[in-house]
Amino acid sequence: YTKAYNMEATAYTAFSDDGWGNQTASGMTTFVGMVAVDPKVIPLGTKLYVEGYGVAIAGDTGGAIKGHKIDLFFNTESECYQFGRRAKKVYVLKDQSIDVVAARQ
Repeated sequence: YTKAYNMEATAYTAFSDDGWGNQTASGMTTFVGMVAVDPKVIPLGTKLYVEGYGVAIAGDTGGAIKGHKIDLFFNTESECYQFGRRAKKVYVLKDQSIDVVAARQ
């Protein structure tokens, strides 16, 4: 890795009634491995490793995601509630060519 951050992590999913669905700031479709970041801290498109979550890509932003905060995508609302809010180590991967979707399978 090239950088490590101590971040406050929360969870999100594509709620069908919020008007956003699976639309992200980067234009990518949401999937487990997609995370929302503050692009002033971690640029969109950056490949990451999140402790306890795995390989991820910074593909979204959020109104409450400012500074050293990260929002992890999960498939269901119940998974989000189960995750809650936790401190996580986030590493910027040295190899930015990694295919996050393939790596998570």
